[in-house]
Amino acid sequence: MTTTAPDRTATRKLARFTGHYVEMVAAMLIGMVALHPLWPPAWLERADVDALVMATNMTVAMTAAMLLRRHSWPRIAEMAAAMYLPFVVLLVPFWLGAISGGTLMIAGHVVMFPLMLAAMVWRRTEYWH
Repeated sequence: MTTTAPDRTATRKLARFTGHYVEMVAAMLIGMVALHPLWPPAWLERADVDALVMATNMTVAMTAAMLLRRHSWPRIAEMAAAMYLPFVVLLVPFWLGAISGGTLMIAGHVVMFPLMLAAMVWRRTEYWH
C-alpha cells in the first residue's frame, strides 16, 4: 500500500516561505549581537570596517541557520552575496565622501532585506514548499 502526502496549499507554502525568511532575519540579528564583541574595538570605529564586520556577523549566523535547514552551498553563497552586496556598493560613495557612515549602515541594511527576498523568490523551489 502506498500513501502520498497531500499537496500543501498555497497559503501553507507562503507561510513556510515567510517563516523561512523570518528565521534568517532572526539568525542575522543573533549573529550581530553575539559576534560583535569578538571584534577589536579599534576596527569598529571606522564606519566602512564596521559595516563589513556587521555583514560578516550576520552572514556567519545566517549560514549556520541555512546549514541546519540543509540548504546547498550555492544557495548559501547567493544569500551571503545578497547580504554583502549593498555594503560593498555603498562603500564607493562613502569613500568619496558622498554619504556618511550612518547612511552607509542604514542604506546597506534597508537594501539587504529586499535583495534577500529577491534571492528567495528567484530560487523559490528551494524555499517555496
